[in-house]
This record gives sequence, C-alpha cells and structure tokens, in this order.
Amino acid sequence: MINTYFSAKMIDYKTIKVAVFTSINIDDNISIELFNDNTLIEKLNIVNRFFLNGLVLFECKSKNNLKLGESYYININSFGMIPLDVNDMIYEENFDTDYYYNGDDLGANYSNNQTTFKVWAPLANHVSLLIRKHGEKFSNFKMTRSEKGVYTITLNGDFELYEYRYKVTNSGVTSIVTDPYGKGSNANGKDSIVIDLNKTKIEMFENNPPIYKNYVDTIIYELHVRDFTIDNSIQIKNKGKFLGLTEENVKTKGGNPAGLDYLKSIGITHVQLLPILDYKTVDELEPLKKYNWGYDPQQYFCLEGSYSTNPNDPYSRIIECKKMISALHKSGIRVNLDVVYNHVYEYETSVLGRIVPNYYFRKKKNGLMCNATGCGNDIASERAMVRKLIIDSLTYLTKEFKVDGFRFDLFGITDIETTNQIIKTLEKINPHIMLYGEGWDMPTELQFDKKTTIYNSFKIPKIGFFNDFYRDSIRGSNFNNYDKGFLLGGSDKVKGFEFAYLGSVIDLNDFKARFQNANQSINYAECHDNCTLFDKIDNCLGKEVSLKNKLRVLNLVNGTILLSIGVPFFHAGQEIGLSKGGLDNTYNLGDDINKFKWDILDERIDNYLYFKSLVNYRKYNVLNKFYLKNDIENNFEFLNYDPNIFGIKLKQIDLKDGNKHDYLILINPTNTNKYIDLGMYCKYEIGIAGQLLDSDVYGRNITLEGTSVNTFYVKGE
Repeated sequence: MINTYFSAKMIDYKTIKVAVFTSINIDDNISIELFNDNTLIEKLNIVNRFFLNGLVLFECKSKNNLKLGESYYININSFGMIPLDVNDMIYEENFDTDYYYNGDDLGANYSNNQTTFKVWAPLANHVSLLIRKHGEKFSNFKMTRSEKGVYTITLNGDFELYEYRYKVTNSGVTSIVTDPYGKGSNANGKDSIVIDLNKTKIEMFENNPPIYKNYVDTIIYELHVRDFTIDNSIQIKNKGKFLGLTEENVKTKGGNPAGLDYLKSIGITHVQLLPILDYKTVDELEPLKKYNWGYDPQQYFCLEGSYSTNPNDPYSRIIECKKMISALHKSGIRVNLDVVYNHVYEYETSVLGRIVPNYYFRKKKNGLMCNATGCGNDIASERAMVRKLIIDSLTYLTKEFKVDGFRFDLFGITDIETTNQIIKTLEKINPHIMLYGEGWDMPTELQFDKKTTIYNSFKIPKIGFFNDFYRDSIRGSNFNNYDKGFLLGGSDKVKGFEFAYLGSVIDLNDFKARFQNANQSINYAECHDNCTLFDKIDNCLGKEVSLKNKLRVLNLVNGTILLSIGVPFFHAGQEIGLSKGGLDNTYNLGDDINKFKWDILDERIDNYLYFKSLVNYRKYNVLNKFYLKNDIENNFEFLNYDPNIFGIKLKQIDLKDGNKHDYLILINPTNTNKYIDLGMYCKYEIGIAGQLLDSDVYGRNITLEGTSVNTFYVKGE
C-alpha cells in the first residue's frame, strides 16, 4: 500500500518535489533520501521549503541526472518509503525530443518462427508481456527497456492467435492493458491477439473506381454499416454486418434496388462510413441489445467486432471489412472512413492513459482535464507520440484496407502541424487521398491559430470542411428547428445563399471568404447528427403543407446541393426524405429510429429518380466544377429576373467537345410559377422532374415552375 502521509514527484531530471501534511511533526533536520529499489542512492539536497494548503513542500535536488525507467523510491525517516511519481515528466520541455520513437514496429510483429512485441512506455519502470493460448493460463515474460522508452521482447516459435496483454508499472501503480497498436482482437477488446496479416490478403480493386483529381468532382454519401442493412423489409443475409454491403441482387418489396445495388444505382462517387474502428458501448457478442454510431472509440488499429460474423475470430472482422471495401471498389465507388481521433470513450480506463499517464490527453492550465469535445477528454494531438499514433493508424488503414479518404470528427481539436503531417504522409501512399472534417472552433487548450478549423482553412488548403454556413443558408439554423433557410422560405437569407452557392471562396455581400478553393467546401443539408432534412422541412412548412409539396421542397434542396459549387454531401436516406421523428442526436436510440427504411423507397420512387438524375448530371457535366477562386470570380453573373428567384449565369464553360458556352441556373423556392423572359435564347437541360432534356428547341420566354431548380444551355452567337 502506498504511504498517504507524503508524496513525491519528479519534476525534471534533477528536481524532486516532496509534499508532507503539516499535521505531521516535521523535524528541521528532516532527511529525504533517494533509493533505487533497495539501494540508497543519495540524501537529497533540500533547496527550498514552503507551505501551501496544509502541506509542507520541499524542493529537492539530486546530484546526478535521474533516469526514467528506474525503480526510484523516496524515504523519509520514520515515515516510510514511497515510489517516486514520475508521471509529470511528460511536461518536461525536452520529453518529446528525448523519447520520440520513429520506428514502424510498435505492436506485435509476427512471423511463423518468432514474434516481437514492442510497446512505448517511457515512464514505466517495469513492463511484462502476458501471453497464452486461448483457454490456457497467461505466461509472464519480462520485457526489456530499449531506445526511447520502448519495451520489447522476442518470443521464438509460432505464436499465431495467441492472446496477449501488457502488465505496466508506472510510479508504483500496475495496470494490465491491451496493445494500443494491436491489430487483432477478440470480442469487446478483452485481449489483443497475434495475427498474420498475410492471411487477410484479398483483391481490393482499388484501381477500379475513377480517379478524382479534385474534391468538387466527387459526390459523398454518408452511411452507417448497421443502419443500411438491418431493415427486415429487404432480404440481406448478413444484416448489420460488413458482408451485408457486399450482397448483390437485393431488392425492396417493390422490386427496387437495395443495399449495394442501390448505391451503384444512384451513382455517387464516394461512400463515407460512420466509424468502423473498434468502439465501446455495443456488446460485440450480442450487438442487437444496444445501438451506437461508433463515436466512442476504444482501439485505433482494430475494427469493430459487431460488424463481423464472428467477433472472437480476429481474422473475420479484417477479411470481411476488406470484402466490403472491395465490393464497393468493384462497383466503382470509393470509400472514406469517419475517424475519431479527438477523444476516447473513457480516459480513466483507456489503455493510453494507463500505459503513459498524462501524456495522451490535453489538460487545462489548472490541471483539470480539457473537455472541448463534450466527451470528457481531448486527445493531445500536438504531442509527438500522439501524432505518431494518429498517423500510424491512418497509414495502416490506407495501406492495408485501401481506404480512399478520411472524415475527421471534431477536426478543430487537432493541431495544424499534425494535420499537415497527415497530408504529407498519406499523399505519399495515395496522391488522391480525400481529407476533410468538422472544422468547428472548440474551446480546447490550443492557440486559436494552431487549430484545424474553418477559420484557419487558408493555412491548410488541402483539407475540406463541413460548411455550416452553406447548411444554414439553404435550410436554416441547425439549432432552431423552425428557422428557415432560403430554400425553405427564408427570403432574408438570399445574400448568404449567393455567397454559399459560389463555394464560400470569394468576398461577397459583406461575407468574407471562408476557403481558399471550392474543394474545401463540403456542401450539405443533413448528416448523421442533425435532424434529417425532411424533419427540418416538416417543421418549417407546418402541418398545412401536404406531404407531396414537402417532398418537392426536398428535391429542391437536394438538387441545389448538386448544382452548387463545392463538394456535394448527403446522408443516407436524405434523397427520399427519411425521418427520425424530429430528433437530431440519435447516436444510441436504436435501429427503429436510425435504420434505412427501404419501404419508403418504394413509396417515394420519384424522389429517388430525381436524385439519381441530378447525380448523373453532376458527374458528367462540368458547369459546377469550378474550384479555383479566380475561375469562380471571373465566370459568374447574378441574374435579377425576380426578387424571389435565384438566378446565375456561369460563363464560358469548357465542354467536352472543346466548345465554350454559358449556362443559366434558376432556382425558384416559392410555390408559385414564374413567367420569365430570359433575355437570351436557351435550351432546357434540367426541368422540374430532374430529367435530362434532349430537346434542341431554344427559347427565351419560359414558365419557371414553383419549387424547382433548373439549368439552361445558352445558345451561342
């Protein structure tokens, strides 16, 4: 038991601070001694003594530099001996320099004749490997401290599928933990498991989808693995699993495509999967008892076992995830992963904090845990080995799973230097990697100019950000269910809409540019953690408006997103108006609320066809794919046909036939038809139903239907 009458902390390599309760009789000739195990090293020199809140604090100096990894103890005569607490050494100014390990071999490195285990634990004075065959008792092997505070051991023989943990002692406190770099796991992360990654190799078809040089050429579709496949109305065998997204020839009751076939049919370029790395609150052995989106991360190298058909088989989750990504690639769809490096589920129980106390989590100046995430902790990305953990995890996912991009949860928590290192590292693996995230300015303990936020977007032009200004301009505030954006009747937001429509990259209407280029503007009206677009429309339009007209407004918003300058983003089901009953944060509220309801597709097939048609138009037409500021600034003209109509001319668009033509885009958010003289001869390209119109008939006087988005091809001179 640790003596509670006094404490001792190592502050730097020569300084130790000892705190003793003032109620204890302190002799003026007090002797404070430093031991290494049972060996007396020296009597410490007391250089200062002062009182603070019922304590006597002694500042002591050692004659020699102390070393981390030693078993130091402090002895005060008649009061006993306690372990020296070295956990605050992570704040020593040279700590990261002294203990940064740049090797790529942390974790279990397997071959059939030996396995080497490495764990970074610079504060620890003792680390052991606990290892066993399944069902047997653990064997204990002492690990050797090597360079930069890495503990290592090599075991000869074949240890494939052995379960293992680390036993780590820091400042007298011993913890048994799994491997933070573990790639294999049994159910619920109970043990790390030694695996042979060579046994997970499959054809990934990573070169099958087209290469998209600019983000504006892409269309992102966000979905949750479980949500998309769990509905009993479709005949998917592997419901809620990775493999569910590999099954083909799946139909709704009405005979429409479902699952993977549905994704292929709508024509999106990228699927964004909500977190698939191991998370905490769903029991992998009984996944239907609880539900979660997955923003409660537990392991950063291991996949979520509830999406596997056999969570106790470490190969199953890896191979099945690869099969899912391969199936999407084979279908011409690239895959982005939603990653959560901004916090862990519980820092108190996290292996990170128990292996290296204090290091992985950001604290306030008063010593309390920083909690800008609202999840109890913020990851300290600015520290060298935290940055390495993040980048190593991303590298593993990119190389091993052929992932095409990443969406970063609460990206504003992450420091810009880490973000730049992410870009540099991943572009070496995949020059066309797609990187974007939530750029909200969260009150974490980082200087404003060092955060990966929208406000610092000009410093990181290769990063995309969810454009909340675009969202609020078209649909209304995310924090007021009844606030109307321009497309929902908020005519007062037209100036903001004009700015947002052009990618938020030029100063316009008293709005300052948010981005350096349109690749940075992720244009959206709905994502997983908002109320759905349909629910927003339902609230704003009220009960007196018919379902038919609400679905027409739905088409209007979705069509506008696809015709705006920037990167179109959609949440699964947005295209057919799925509802969550008005709720905006359904992260743990179960399948009935969150699942993709495929019967609704049969009921709203016209909305599906509209969306599909506009996606097709977006993909194969260049009129809205400007991304450079100068190109946008020099090639548009607002048209003032009617104060309630948004009109814009996009000038001298390069067509695939080598010719240049002007295009008009007219958006009528009112429910009234408008009779307009275009002032030039034009040909309808897209009408109210979203169909591509092939007619060669040109005209200048048109009827612009209410609640519609339209494009016109301008006849040349």
